[in-house]
Amino acid sequence: MNEDQPMSEQESLDIIQQMIHTAKREQKDDGKGWILWGWLLFLASLFTVINMHVALVKDMYFFWNIFGLLTIVLLVFNIIRHLFFKTARVKTYTSEVFQKLNIGFFISLIFIIVAINLHKCDPVTGFSLLTNLYGFWILIYGASLNFRPSIIAAFVVWAFAYGMLFTDSFELAMIFHGAAVLCGYIIPGHIANREFNKIKR
Repeated sequence: MNEDQPMSEQESLDIIQQMIHTAKREQKDDGKGWILWGWLLFLASLFTVINMHVALVKDMYFFWNIFGLLTIVLLVFNIIRHLFFKTARVKTYTSEVFQKLNIGFFISLIFIIVAINLHKCDPVTGFSLLTNLYGFWILIYGASLNFRPSIIAAFVVWAFAYGMLFTDSFELAMIFHGAAVLCGYIIPGHIANREFNKIKR
């Protein structure tokens, strides 16, 4: 189209619709991150419980160690992708806020994991603190994007976190932890993904 030529009414409407469509997508998350991390956390909890009954391996924390290795691999992959394969993405206020909050979340997460490994707190207490942190991050996410399933899920996750405080059983803590990530990560993640795909069409 010639730059000097004025746009027709239909072309103007198409551009406005395109802008609205883009804005809607920016305010939606595809849920893939929640689904990925949710399933990794859920499976680590599930296999730990199974291992406590059938003794697949001697180390009780074997599946959490695998989870830790996968986390490092994914982290390195994301750093490499960010440094060498940058894609042109428009930065929005929301995306920049989430980026900073993600850093704070992971620093807090690592702090609790280090505290557990240095025996500064027992694993049951440690996992209750981790689950409490999940609830806080899920609430921030849900409130920022006005995503009701995550807002509801945050309180469900907190209920499981509080439940862990009243048990000394690591097995029960793993069951509560698995249930918390199922309710807080996996289910809302799939709902977000479904809604995102509707907008994408």
